[in-house]
Amino acid sequence: MTTYNTQGTCSKEINFDLTDGIVKNVNFKGGCPGNLQAISSLLEGMPAAEVIKKLKGITCGNKTTSCGDQLAIALQEQIDK
Repeated sequence: MTTYNTQGTCSKEINFDLTDGIVKNVNFKGGCPGNLQAISSLLEGMPAAEVIKKLKGITCGNKTTSCGDQLAIALQEQIDK
């Protein structure tokens, strides 16, 4: 399980597993529960590269990032290790 501390979003933390490039068990701490549970469910079993492609650069309101964007950043960091 990887824990990523978010920056600039209502959620404060994202926990996830990345196994052989596949995203599993995404769980956001804080933020908009319904939306983030839906995102987690939709991404389950998806290749990380596809998740990054879909979510990178998405903003929320007047913020320069979003919970989805933060997940994309976290996944990219794990891939780059």
